[in-house]
Amino acid sequence: MEYVYLLMLVGLVIALCIFINRITDKLKVPSLLLFIGLGMVFGVAFRVAGLGNFTDYDLGNVVCSICLVFVIFYGGFGTNFKEARPVAGRALLLSFAGTALTAGIVGVFVYFLSSILPFFPSLGWAESMLIGSVISSTDAASVFNILRSRRLNLKYGTSSLLEMESGSNDPTSYMLTVVFTAVLAAQNGIAGATSMGAGEIVGMLFSQVGFGAIFGAAFGFLAILILKKFSFNMGQGGTIFILAIGLMTYALPSVLGELTGVSALAGNGYLAVYLCGIMIGNARIPQKRDCVRFFDALTNVAQMMIFFLLGLLATPEDLIKPAVLAPALLIFVFMTVIARPAAVTALLLPFRAKLNQIGVVSWAGLRGVASIVFAVYAMSELGVSEPGDALAYDLFSIVFVIVIVSIALQGSLLPLMSKKLHMLGDNDNVLRTFTDYQEESDVCFVKVRVGENHPWFGKKLREVVMPKEFLAVLIIRGEDTIVPGGDTVILGGDVIVTAAPEFENRDEFGMYEEYIGKNHPWAGKAVYELSLPRGTLIVMIKRKKETLVPNGSAVIQEEDVLAMIKLKEREPASAEPA
Repeated sequence: MEYVYLLMLVGLVIALCIFINRITDKLKVPSLLLFIGLGMVFGVAFRVAGLGNFTDYDLGNVVCSICLVFVIFYGGFGTNFKEARPVAGRALLLSFAGTALTAGIVGVFVYFLSSILPFFPSLGWAESMLIGSVISSTDAASVFNILRSRRLNLKYGTSSLLEMESGSNDPTSYMLTVVFTAVLAAQNGIAGATSMGAGEIVGMLFSQVGFGAIFGAAFGFLAILILKKFSFNMGQGGTIFILAIGLMTYALPSVLGELTGVSALAGNGYLAVYLCGIMIGNARIPQKRDCVRFFDALTNVAQMMIFFLLGLLATPEDLIKPAVLAPALLIFVFMTVIARPAAVTALLLPFRAKLNQIGVVSWAGLRGVASIVFAVYAMSELGVSEPGDALAYDLFSIVFVIVIVSIALQGSLLPLMSKKLHMLGDNDNVLRTFTDYQEESDVCFVKVRVGENHPWFGKKLREVVMPKEFLAVLIIRGEDTIVPGGDTVILGGDVIVTAAPEFENRDEFGMYEEYIGKNHPWAGKAVYELSLPRGTLIVMIKRKKETLVPNGSAVIQEEDVLAMIKLKEREPASAEPA
Protein backbone atom coordinates (compact mmCIF):
# COMPACT_ATOMS: atom_id res chain seq x y z
CA MET A 1 0.00 0.00 0.00
CA GLU A 2 3.03 2.32 -0.06
CA TYR A 3 2.09 3.50 -3.56
CA VAL A 4 -1.19 4.87 -2.15
CA TYR A 5 0.73 7.21 0.17
CA LEU A 6 2.93 8.21 -2.76
CA LEU A 7 -0.13 9.04 -4.88
CA MET A 8 -1.61 11.03 -2.01
CA LEU A 9 1.64 12.98 -1.70
CA VAL A 10 1.78 13.69 -5.44
CA GLY A 11 -1.84 14.89 -5.47
CA LEU A 12 -1.23 17.10 -2.44
CA VAL A 13 1.89 18.61 -4.00
CA ILE A 14 0.17 19.41 -7.30
CA ALA A 15 -2.81 20.97 -5.51
CA LEU A 16 -0.52 23.10 -3.34
CA CYS A 17 1.42 24.21 -6.42
CA ILE A 18 -1.82 25.37 -8.06
CA PHE A 19 -2.67 27.51 -5.04
CA ILE A 20 0.90 28.81 -4.87
CA ASN A 21 0.56 29.96 -8.47
CA ARG A 22 -2.24 32.30 -7.38
CA ILE A 23 0.09 33.85 -4.82
CA THR A 24 2.85 34.46 -7.35
CA ASP A 25 0.45 36.42 -9.57
CA LYS A 26 0.10 38.94 -6.76
CA LEU A 27 3.76 38.91 -5.66
CA LYS A 28 5.06 39.32 -9.24
CA VAL A 29 7.71 36.63 -8.78
CA PRO A 30 8.23 33.55 -10.99
CA SER A 31 5.94 30.77 -9.76
CA LEU A 32 8.64 28.13 -10.27
CA LEU A 33 10.64 29.72 -7.45
CA LEU A 34 7.91 28.97 -4.92
CA PHE A 35 7.57 25.39 -6.19
CA ILE A 36 11.20 24.86 -5.18
CA GLY A 37 10.42 26.42 -1.81
CA LEU A 38 7.54 24.00 -1.32
CA GLY A 39 9.88 21.06 -2.01
CA MET A 40 12.34 22.38 0.56
CA VAL A 41 9.55 22.71 3.14
CA PHE A 42 8.58 19.07 2.58
CA GLY A 43 12.25 18.07 2.83
CA VAL A 44 12.57 19.80 6.19
CA ALA A 45 9.32 18.15 7.34
CA PHE A 46 10.70 14.72 6.42
CA ARG A 47 13.85 15.34 8.42
CA VAL A 48 11.86 16.58 11.42
CA ALA A 49 9.73 13.42 11.19
CA GLY A 50 12.93 11.35 11.38
CA LEU A 51 12.81 10.18 7.74
CA GLY A 52 16.22 11.67 6.95
CA ASN A 53 17.41 13.54 3.86
CA PHE A 54 16.10 12.68 0.43
CA THR A 55 19.33 12.11 -1.57
CA ASP A 56 18.21 9.60 -4.18
CA TYR A 57 19.88 11.26 -7.18
CA ASP A 58 19.16 8.24 -9.37
CA LEU A 59 15.40 8.58 -8.83
CA GLY A 60 15.65 12.35 -9.19
CA ASN A 61 17.54 11.94 -12.45
CA VAL A 62 14.89 9.59 -13.91
CA VAL A 63 11.86 11.67 -12.89
CA CYS A 64 13.38 15.03 -13.83
CA SER A 65 14.71 13.75 -17.17
CA ILE A 66 11.28 12.45 -18.19
CA CYS A 67 9.58 15.69 -17.17
CA LEU A 68 12.24 17.73 -18.97
CA VAL A 69 11.45 15.86 -22.20
CA PHE A 70 7.91 17.31 -22.15
CA VAL A 71 9.16 20.80 -21.26
CA ILE A 72 11.70 20.85 -24.11
CA PHE A 73 9.26 19.29 -26.62
CA TYR A 74 6.61 21.88 -25.81
CA GLY A 75 9.26 24.60 -25.96
CA GLY A 76 9.82 23.64 -29.59
CA PHE A 77 6.12 23.04 -30.23
CA GLY A 78 5.22 26.50 -28.93
CA THR A 79 7.85 28.46 -30.88
CA ASN A 80 6.30 30.18 -33.87
CA PHE A 81 9.02 29.70 -36.47
CA LYS A 82 7.36 32.13 -38.88
CA GLU A 83 7.75 34.91 -36.33
CA ALA A 84 11.21 33.69 -35.31
CA ARG A 85 12.62 33.22 -38.83
CA PRO A 86 14.15 36.74 -39.05
CA VAL A 87 16.15 36.09 -35.86
CA ALA A 88 16.59 32.32 -36.20
CA GLY A 89 20.24 32.55 -37.25
CA ARG A 90 21.17 34.69 -34.26
CA ALA A 91 19.11 32.54 -31.90
CA LEU A 92 20.76 29.31 -33.03
CA LEU A 93 24.20 30.93 -32.87
CA LEU A 94 23.50 31.89 -29.26
CA SER A 95 22.11 28.40 -28.57
CA PHE A 96 25.22 26.55 -29.68
CA ALA A 97 28.22 28.89 -29.82
CA GLY A 98 26.89 31.19 -27.08
CA THR A 99 26.20 28.32 -24.69
CA ALA A 100 29.61 26.74 -25.33
CA LEU A 101 31.36 30.10 -24.99
CA THR A 102 29.58 30.86 -21.71
CA ALA A 103 30.48 27.39 -20.39
CA GLY A 104 34.14 27.88 -21.30
CA ILE A 105 34.41 31.36 -19.77
CA VAL A 106 32.70 30.25 -16.54
CA GLY A 107 34.82 27.08 -16.41
CA VAL A 108 38.03 29.10 -16.60
CA PHE A 109 36.76 31.43 -13.86
CA VAL A 110 35.85 28.49 -11.60
CA TYR A 111 39.29 26.94 -12.12
CA PHE A 112 41.08 30.07 -10.92
CA LEU A 113 38.46 30.81 -8.26
CA SER A 114 39.06 27.41 -6.67
CA SER A 115 42.73 28.23 -6.26
CA ILE A 116 42.13 31.43 -4.27
CA LEU A 117 39.11 30.64 -2.08
CA PRO A 118 40.46 29.13 1.17
CA PHE A 119 37.34 27.07 1.93
CA PHE A 120 36.75 25.87 -1.64
CA PRO A 121 38.76 22.83 -2.81
CA SER A 122 41.25 23.23 -5.63
CA LEU A 123 39.67 21.85 -8.80
CA GLY A 124 40.99 20.37 -12.00
CA TRP A 125 39.98 21.53 -15.45
CA ALA A 126 37.40 18.78 -15.95
CA GLU A 127 35.63 19.55 -12.66
CA SER A 128 35.69 23.29 -13.39
CA MET A 129 34.36 22.83 -16.90
CA LEU A 130 31.61 20.56 -15.58
CA ILE A 131 30.26 23.45 -13.46
CA GLY A 132 30.42 25.78 -16.48
CA SER A 133 28.68 23.22 -18.69
CA VAL A 134 25.86 22.49 -16.25
CA ILE A 135 24.88 26.15 -15.81
CA SER A 136 25.54 27.34 -19.36
CA SER A 137 22.00 27.03 -20.73
CA THR A 138 19.17 29.49 -20.18
CA ASP A 139 15.88 28.18 -18.88
CA ALA A 140 13.04 27.96 -21.40
CA ALA A 141 10.35 27.40 -18.78
CA SER A 142 11.26 30.56 -16.87
CA VAL A 143 11.71 32.71 -19.99
CA PHE A 144 8.42 31.52 -21.54
CA ASN A 145 6.61 31.99 -18.22
CA ILE A 146 7.79 35.58 -17.79
CA LEU A 147 7.18 36.62 -21.40
CA ARG A 148 3.66 35.19 -21.34
CA SER A 149 2.56 36.22 -17.86
CA ARG A 150 4.00 39.75 -18.08
CA ARG A 151 3.02 40.18 -21.77
CA LEU A 152 6.58 41.31 -22.56
CA ASN A 153 6.64 42.19 -26.23
CA LEU A 154 10.25 43.22 -26.86
CA LYS A 155 11.52 45.26 -29.81
CA TYR A 156 13.61 44.00 -32.73
CA GLY A 157 12.16 40.47 -32.53
CA THR A 158 13.89 39.95 -29.18
CA SER A 159 11.00 37.93 -27.73
CA SER A 160 11.32 35.37 -30.53
CA LEU A 161 15.11 35.45 -30.18
CA LEU A 162 14.92 34.64 -26.46
CA GLU A 163 12.29 31.95 -26.93
CA MET A 164 14.22 30.11 -29.63
CA GLU A 165 17.54 30.46 -27.82
CA SER A 166 16.24 29.32 -24.43
CA GLY A 167 14.26 26.49 -25.99
CA SER A 168 17.17 25.14 -28.05
CA ASN A 169 20.28 25.60 -25.91
CA ASP A 170 19.58 22.84 -23.37
CA PRO A 171 20.94 20.17 -25.76
CA THR A 172 24.27 22.02 -26.02
CA SER A 173 24.57 22.27 -22.24
CA TYR A 174 23.59 18.62 -21.90
CA MET A 175 26.19 17.49 -24.45
CA LEU A 176 28.96 19.38 -22.63
CA THR A 177 27.75 17.95 -19.32
CA VAL A 178 27.83 14.40 -20.73
CA VAL A 179 31.36 14.90 -22.06
CA PHE A 180 32.89 16.25 -18.85
CA THR A 181 30.95 13.76 -16.73
CA ALA A 182 32.47 10.97 -18.84
CA VAL A 183 35.95 12.49 -18.44
CA LEU A 184 35.54 12.69 -14.65
CA ALA A 185 34.12 9.15 -14.50
CA ALA A 186 37.22 7.86 -16.26
CA GLN A 187 39.50 9.88 -13.98
CA ASN A 188 37.79 8.50 -10.88
CA GLY A 189 37.73 4.90 -12.07
CA ILE A 190 33.93 4.60 -12.25
CA ALA A 191 32.93 1.13 -13.46
CA GLY A 192 32.41 1.03 -17.22
CA ALA A 193 34.04 4.41 -17.85
CA THR A 194 36.90 4.67 -20.33
CA SER A 195 39.41 7.45 -20.77
CA MET A 196 38.66 9.91 -23.58
CA GLY A 197 41.09 11.82 -25.70
CA ALA A 198 40.44 14.98 -27.67
CA GLY A 199 39.45 12.97 -30.75
CA GLU A 200 36.88 10.92 -28.84
CA ILE A 201 35.41 14.06 -27.28
CA VAL A 202 35.02 15.80 -30.66
CA GLY A 203 33.54 12.65 -32.18
CA MET A 204 31.09 12.34 -29.30
CA LEU A 205 29.92 15.95 -29.79
CA PHE A 206 29.41 15.48 -33.53
CA SER A 207 27.55 12.23 -32.90
CA GLN A 208 25.28 13.84 -30.32
CA VAL A 209 24.41 16.74 -32.63
CA GLY A 210 24.24 14.79 -35.89
CA PHE A 211 22.12 11.84 -34.81
CA GLY A 212 19.97 14.06 -32.58
CA ALA A 213 19.15 16.34 -35.52
CA ILE A 214 18.55 13.42 -37.91
CA PHE A 215 16.15 11.61 -35.58
CA GLY A 216 14.36 14.83 -34.61
CA ALA A 217 13.73 15.76 -38.24
CA ALA A 218 12.78 12.19 -39.21
CA PHE A 219 10.26 11.74 -36.41
CA GLY A 220 8.84 15.22 -37.00
CA PHE A 221 8.32 14.54 -40.71
CA LEU A 222 6.81 11.11 -39.99
CA ALA A 223 4.43 12.50 -37.35
CA ILE A 224 3.17 15.27 -39.64
CA LEU A 225 2.66 12.82 -42.52
CA ILE A 226 0.65 10.39 -40.37
CA LEU A 227 -1.43 13.14 -38.75
CA LYS A 228 -2.41 14.53 -42.15
CA LYS A 229 -3.04 11.21 -43.90
CA PHE A 230 -4.77 9.15 -41.20
CA SER A 231 -7.63 9.72 -38.79
CA PHE A 232 -7.70 8.11 -35.36
CA ASN A 233 -10.88 6.31 -34.35
CA MET A 234 -10.73 7.54 -30.77
CA GLY A 235 -11.15 10.84 -28.98
CA GLN A 236 -7.97 12.94 -28.86
CA GLY A 237 -6.17 10.20 -30.79
CA GLY A 238 -3.95 12.77 -32.52
CA THR A 239 -2.84 14.27 -29.23
CA ILE A 240 -2.02 10.85 -27.79
CA PHE A 241 -0.08 10.00 -30.94
CA ILE A 242 2.00 13.19 -30.64
CA LEU A 243 2.75 12.30 -27.01
CA ALA A 244 4.00 8.88 -28.14
CA ILE A 245 6.11 10.45 -30.91
CA GLY A 246 7.71 12.84 -28.42
CA LEU A 247 8.72 10.00 -26.10
CA MET A 248 10.14 7.87 -28.93
CA THR A 249 11.98 10.83 -30.44
CA TYR A 250 13.84 11.37 -27.18
CA ALA A 251 14.43 7.72 -26.35
CA LEU A 252 15.64 6.20 -29.62
CA PRO A 253 18.70 8.41 -30.32
CA SER A 254 19.57 8.26 -26.61
CA VAL A 255 19.79 4.46 -26.59
CA LEU A 256 20.94 3.96 -30.18
CA GLY A 257 24.55 3.45 -29.14
CA GLU A 258 23.57 0.87 -26.53
CA LEU A 259 21.24 -0.98 -28.92
CA THR A 260 23.84 -1.19 -31.69
CA GLY A 261 26.83 -1.68 -29.41
CA VAL A 262 28.52 1.30 -31.10
CA SER A 263 28.74 4.16 -28.61
CA ALA A 264 29.63 6.61 -31.39
CA LEU A 265 26.06 6.32 -32.72
CA ALA A 266 24.46 7.85 -29.62
CA GLY A 267 22.48 11.01 -30.37
CA ASN A 268 21.18 13.84 -28.22
CA GLY A 269 17.60 13.04 -27.27
CA TYR A 270 16.86 16.57 -26.05
CA LEU A 271 17.96 18.09 -29.37
CA ALA A 272 15.87 15.51 -31.24
CA VAL A 273 12.72 16.13 -29.26
CA TYR A 274 13.12 19.92 -29.57
CA LEU A 275 13.45 19.78 -33.37
CA CYS A 276 10.52 17.37 -33.58
CA GLY A 277 8.44 19.77 -31.47
CA ILE A 278 9.25 22.72 -33.75
CA MET A 279 8.25 20.77 -36.86
CA ILE A 280 4.94 19.51 -35.45
CA GLY A 281 4.07 22.79 -33.74
CA ASN A 282 4.53 24.81 -36.93
CA ALA A 283 2.66 22.36 -39.17
CA ARG A 284 -1.05 22.58 -40.00
CA ILE A 285 -2.34 19.49 -38.23
CA PRO A 286 -5.88 18.55 -37.20
CA GLN A 287 -7.07 19.07 -33.61
CA LYS A 288 -4.13 21.33 -32.85
CA ARG A 289 -6.14 23.26 -30.27
CA ASP A 290 -6.68 20.09 -28.23
CA CYS A 291 -2.97 19.26 -28.48
CA VAL A 292 -2.00 22.74 -27.24
CA ARG A 293 -4.30 22.48 -24.24
CA PHE A 294 -3.08 18.98 -23.36
CA PHE A 295 0.63 19.82 -23.53
CA ASP A 296 0.05 23.13 -21.76
CA ALA A 297 -1.38 21.23 -18.79
CA LEU A 298 1.18 18.42 -19.03
CA THR A 299 4.20 20.73 -19.06
CA ASN A 300 2.78 22.75 -16.18
CA VAL A 301 2.55 19.57 -14.09
CA ALA A 302 6.02 18.51 -15.28
CA GLN A 303 7.54 21.83 -14.21
CA MET A 304 5.82 21.63 -10.85
CA MET A 305 7.13 18.13 -10.23
CA ILE A 306 10.67 18.97 -11.35
CA PHE A 307 11.00 22.03 -9.15
CA PHE A 308 9.34 20.33 -6.19
CA LEU A 309 11.62 17.30 -6.47
CA LEU A 310 14.69 19.50 -6.81
CA GLY A 311 13.63 21.41 -3.71
CA LEU A 312 13.19 18.08 -1.94
CA LEU A 313 16.73 17.05 -2.88
CA ALA A 314 18.16 20.28 -1.45
CA THR A 315 19.30 20.49 2.17
CA PRO A 316 18.89 24.09 3.44
CA GLU A 317 21.84 23.89 5.86
CA ASP A 318 24.11 22.76 2.99
CA LEU A 319 23.10 25.73 0.86
CA ILE A 320 24.42 28.27 3.37
CA LYS A 321 27.79 26.63 3.95
CA PRO A 322 30.67 28.94 2.95
CA ALA A 323 32.00 26.25 0.57
CA VAL A 324 28.66 26.39 -1.29
CA LEU A 325 27.20 29.87 -0.85
CA ALA A 326 30.34 31.94 -1.51
CA PRO A 327 31.43 30.24 -4.78
CA ALA A 328 27.81 30.04 -5.98
CA LEU A 329 27.25 33.78 -5.54
CA LEU A 330 30.61 34.66 -7.07
CA ILE A 331 29.95 32.39 -10.06
CA PHE A 332 26.48 33.89 -10.50
CA VAL A 333 27.78 37.48 -10.43
CA PHE A 334 30.62 36.65 -12.84
CA MET A 335 28.30 34.81 -15.21
CA THR A 336 25.63 37.54 -15.14
CA VAL A 337 27.93 40.56 -15.37
CA ILE A 338 30.82 39.23 -17.49
CA ALA A 339 30.45 35.76 -19.05
CA ARG A 340 26.92 35.97 -20.51
CA PRO A 341 27.25 39.62 -21.69
CA ALA A 342 30.65 38.86 -23.24
CA ALA A 343 29.29 35.86 -25.16
CA VAL A 344 26.14 37.70 -26.28
CA THR A 345 28.07 40.82 -27.33
CA ALA A 346 30.65 38.84 -29.29
CA LEU A 347 27.96 36.96 -31.22
CA LEU A 348 25.35 39.71 -31.76
CA LEU A 349 27.56 42.71 -32.56
CA PRO A 350 28.42 41.35 -36.05
CA PHE A 351 24.64 41.46 -36.72
CA ARG A 352 24.66 45.19 -35.77
CA ALA A 353 22.46 44.51 -32.76
CA LYS A 354 21.63 47.57 -30.68
CA LEU A 355 23.23 47.88 -27.27
CA ASN A 356 19.88 47.92 -25.45
CA GLN A 357 18.92 44.66 -27.17
CA ILE A 358 22.26 43.10 -26.17
CA GLY A 359 21.61 44.29 -22.60
CA VAL A 360 18.18 42.65 -22.38
CA VAL A 361 19.36 39.40 -24.01
CA SER A 362 22.28 39.28 -21.58
CA TRP A 363 20.05 39.87 -18.56
CA ALA A 364 17.46 37.34 -19.77
CA GLY A 365 19.95 34.48 -19.43
CA LEU A 366 18.00 32.89 -16.58
CA ARG A 367 19.32 29.64 -15.17
CA GLY A 368 16.65 27.13 -14.26
CA VAL A 369 15.38 23.61 -14.19
CA ALA A 370 17.67 22.20 -16.89
CA SER A 371 20.80 23.27 -15.01
CA ILE A 372 19.75 21.46 -11.85
CA VAL A 373 18.58 18.40 -13.79
CA PHE A 374 21.97 18.20 -15.51
CA ALA A 375 23.68 18.52 -12.11
CA VAL A 376 21.55 15.64 -10.83
CA TYR A 377 22.50 13.65 -13.94
CA ALA A 378 26.22 14.23 -13.34
CA MET A 379 25.99 13.21 -9.68
CA SER A 380 23.95 10.13 -10.56
CA GLU A 381 26.44 9.04 -13.26
CA LEU A 382 29.39 9.63 -10.93
CA GLY A 383 27.74 7.64 -8.13
CA VAL A 384 27.62 10.61 -5.76
CA SER A 385 25.49 10.34 -2.63
CA GLU A 386 27.56 12.67 -0.47
CA PRO A 387 30.03 15.41 -1.43
CA GLY A 388 33.48 13.86 -1.81
CA ASP A 389 32.30 10.52 -3.29
CA ALA A 390 33.55 11.43 -6.77
CA LEU A 391 33.55 15.23 -6.67
CA ALA A 392 35.56 17.53 -4.44
CA TYR A 393 32.61 19.88 -4.12
CA ASP A 394 28.83 19.77 -3.74
CA LEU A 395 27.82 20.31 -7.37
CA PHE A 396 24.10 20.04 -6.75
CA SER A 397 23.99 22.63 -3.95
CA ILE A 398 26.19 25.12 -5.83
CA VAL A 399 24.05 24.90 -8.97
CA PHE A 400 20.89 25.02 -6.86
CA VAL A 401 21.91 28.32 -5.25
CA ILE A 402 22.85 29.81 -8.62
CA VAL A 403 19.45 28.88 -10.07
CA ILE A 404 17.51 30.23 -7.08
CA VAL A 405 19.32 33.58 -7.22
CA SER A 406 18.97 33.76 -11.00
CA ILE A 407 15.22 33.13 -11.04
CA ALA A 408 14.60 35.43 -8.08
CA LEU A 409 16.78 38.32 -9.22
CA GLN A 410 16.98 38.15 -13.01
CA GLY A 411 13.47 36.78 -13.48
CA SER A 412 11.76 39.31 -11.21
CA LEU A 413 13.70 42.26 -12.65
CA LEU A 414 13.46 41.32 -16.35
CA PRO A 415 10.30 43.45 -16.94
CA LEU A 416 11.94 46.43 -15.19
CA MET A 417 15.22 46.01 -17.09
CA SER A 418 13.29 45.82 -20.38
CA LYS A 419 11.52 49.06 -19.52
CA LYS A 420 14.67 50.87 -18.38
CA LEU A 421 16.49 49.86 -21.56
CA HIS A 422 13.52 51.05 -23.69
CA MET A 423 12.94 47.60 -25.15
CA LEU A 424 9.19 47.32 -24.62
CA GLY A 425 7.21 47.30 -27.88
CA ASP A 426 3.74 48.81 -28.13
CA ASN A 427 2.35 47.66 -31.46
CA ASP A 428 2.18 43.90 -31.26
CA ASN A 429 1.21 40.99 -29.07
CA VAL A 430 3.97 38.81 -27.62
CA LEU A 431 1.65 35.81 -27.92
CA ARG A 432 2.19 35.93 -31.69
CA THR A 433 5.63 34.47 -31.05
CA PHE A 434 4.00 31.23 -29.81
CA THR A 435 2.33 28.77 -32.18
CA ASP A 436 -0.79 28.61 -30.03
CA TYR A 437 -1.51 32.31 -30.64
CA GLN A 438 -3.41 31.41 -33.78
CA GLU A 439 -5.43 28.96 -31.70
CA GLU A 440 -6.29 31.63 -29.13
CA SER A 441 -7.32 34.17 -31.77
CA ASP A 442 -8.89 31.72 -34.22
CA VAL A 443 -12.42 31.85 -35.60
CA CYS A 444 -15.16 30.32 -33.48
CA PHE A 445 -18.64 29.28 -34.63
CA VAL A 446 -21.86 30.43 -32.99
CA LYS A 447 -25.16 28.58 -33.44
CA VAL A 448 -28.37 30.64 -33.59
CA ARG A 449 -31.71 28.78 -33.55
CA VAL A 450 -34.53 30.85 -35.11
CA GLY A 451 -38.08 30.49 -33.81
CA GLU A 452 -41.22 32.28 -34.99
CA ASN A 453 -40.69 34.98 -32.35
CA HIS A 454 -37.05 35.53 -33.24
CA PRO A 455 -36.30 39.00 -34.72
CA TRP A 456 -34.63 37.37 -37.73
CA PHE A 457 -37.69 35.25 -38.62
CA GLY A 458 -38.98 35.87 -42.16
CA LYS A 459 -36.20 38.29 -43.09
CA LYS A 460 -33.67 38.06 -45.85
CA LEU A 461 -30.15 37.50 -44.58
CA ARG A 462 -28.98 40.90 -45.82
CA GLU A 463 -31.74 42.56 -43.75
CA VAL A 464 -30.57 40.95 -40.53
CA VAL A 465 -28.79 43.26 -38.11
CA MET A 466 -25.65 41.60 -36.76
CA PRO A 467 -22.16 42.87 -35.87
CA LYS A 468 -19.88 43.42 -38.87
CA GLU A 469 -17.42 40.84 -37.46
CA PHE A 470 -20.09 38.10 -37.78
CA LEU A 471 -20.57 36.07 -40.96
CA ALA A 472 -23.41 33.63 -41.59
CA VAL A 473 -21.74 30.61 -43.16
CA LEU A 474 -24.42 27.87 -43.04
CA ILE A 475 -28.12 27.39 -42.54
CA ILE A 476 -29.31 23.99 -41.33
CA ARG A 477 -32.93 23.53 -42.38
CA GLY A 478 -34.27 20.12 -41.50
CA GLU A 479 -32.12 17.60 -43.36
CA ASP A 480 -30.73 20.23 -45.72
CA THR A 481 -27.57 22.28 -45.35
CA ILE A 482 -27.67 25.60 -47.20
CA VAL A 483 -24.81 27.96 -47.99
CA PRO A 484 -26.74 31.25 -47.69
CA GLY A 485 -26.63 34.36 -49.83
CA GLY A 486 -27.93 37.84 -49.13
CA ASP A 487 -31.38 37.00 -50.53
CA THR A 488 -31.82 33.80 -48.49
CA VAL A 489 -35.01 34.05 -46.39
CA ILE A 490 -34.71 32.83 -42.80
CA LEU A 491 -37.52 30.46 -41.78
CA GLY A 492 -38.76 29.19 -38.45
CA GLY A 493 -36.73 26.24 -37.20
CA ASP A 494 -33.61 27.29 -39.10
CA VAL A 495 -30.28 26.88 -37.36
CA ILE A 496 -27.86 29.56 -38.53
CA VAL A 497 -24.15 28.93 -38.05
CA THR A 498 -22.20 32.18 -37.80
CA ALA A 499 -18.44 32.67 -37.66
CA ALA A 500 -16.80 35.30 -35.48
CA PRO A 501 -13.33 36.09 -34.06
CA GLU A 502 -12.79 34.23 -30.81
CA PHE A 503 -12.12 36.18 -27.65
CA GLU A 504 -8.35 36.17 -26.99
CA ASN A 505 -7.75 37.52 -23.50
CA ARG A 506 -8.91 34.56 -21.44
CA ASP A 507 -6.53 35.43 -18.62
CA GLU A 508 -8.83 38.27 -17.57
CA PHE A 509 -11.60 35.98 -16.35
CA GLY A 510 -12.49 32.48 -15.28
CA MET A 511 -15.47 30.73 -16.91
CA TYR A 512 -17.58 28.04 -15.30
CA GLU A 513 -21.08 26.53 -15.36
CA GLU A 514 -23.73 26.56 -12.64
CA TYR A 515 -26.42 23.84 -12.76
CA ILE A 516 -29.80 24.86 -11.33
CA GLY A 517 -31.16 21.82 -9.52
CA LYS A 518 -34.51 21.38 -7.83
CA ASN A 519 -33.53 23.00 -4.53
CA HIS A 520 -31.10 25.55 -5.93
CA PRO A 521 -31.65 28.97 -4.27
CA TRP A 522 -31.66 30.73 -7.66
CA ALA A 523 -34.48 28.62 -9.13
CA GLY A 524 -37.54 30.77 -9.91
CA LYS A 525 -35.74 34.08 -9.42
CA ALA A 526 -35.05 36.80 -11.95
CA VAL A 527 -31.44 37.64 -12.70
CA TYR A 528 -31.74 41.09 -11.10
CA GLU A 529 -32.85 39.46 -7.81
CA LEU A 530 -29.63 37.49 -7.40
CA SER A 531 -26.87 38.64 -5.07
CA LEU A 532 -23.93 37.76 -7.28
CA PRO A 533 -20.37 38.31 -6.04
CA ARG A 534 -18.64 41.37 -7.42
CA GLY A 535 -17.25 40.77 -10.91
CA THR A 536 -19.46 37.69 -11.53
CA LEU A 537 -21.77 37.74 -14.56
CA ILE A 538 -24.29 35.36 -16.14
CA VAL A 539 -23.54 35.46 -19.86
CA MET A 540 -25.73 32.64 -21.15
CA ILE A 541 -28.51 30.27 -20.10
CA LYS A 542 -28.68 26.77 -21.58
CA ARG A 543 -32.32 25.63 -21.38
CA LYS A 544 -32.94 22.21 -22.92
CA LYS A 545 -32.31 22.80 -26.64
CA GLU A 546 -32.33 26.59 -26.38
CA THR A 547 -29.52 28.99 -25.66
CA LEU A 548 -30.58 32.33 -24.16
CA VAL A 549 -28.67 35.54 -23.57
CA PRO A 550 -30.33 36.81 -20.37
CA ASN A 551 -31.29 40.29 -19.32
CA GLY A 552 -32.12 41.42 -15.79
CA SER A 553 -35.74 40.27 -15.96
CA ALA A 554 -34.95 36.75 -17.23
CA VAL A 555 -36.29 34.12 -14.80
CA ILE A 556 -34.01 31.20 -14.00
CA GLN A 557 -35.74 27.82 -14.16
CA GLU A 558 -34.97 24.40 -12.78
CA GLU A 559 -32.55 22.34 -14.92
CA ASP A 560 -31.10 25.49 -16.46
CA VAL A 561 -27.33 25.54 -16.93
CA LEU A 562 -25.84 29.01 -16.46
CA ALA A 563 -22.62 29.95 -18.22
CA MET A 564 -20.89 32.37 -15.85
CA ILE A 565 -17.68 34.34 -15.81
CA LYS A 566 -15.76 35.76 -12.90
CA LEU A 567 -13.64 38.77 -13.79
CA LYS A 568 -10.24 39.03 -12.15
CA GLU A 569 -9.65 42.11 -10.04
CA ARG A 570 -7.38 44.53 -11.79
CA GLU A 571 -4.65 46.38 -9.99
CA PRO A 572 -5.01 50.17 -10.05
CA ALA A 573 -2.82 51.68 -12.72
CA SER A 574 0.13 53.53 -11.28
CA ALA A 575 0.53 57.07 -12.47
CA GLU A 576 3.49 57.60 -14.76
CA PRO A 577 5.72 60.53 -13.81
CA ALA A 578 5.41 63.49 -16.12
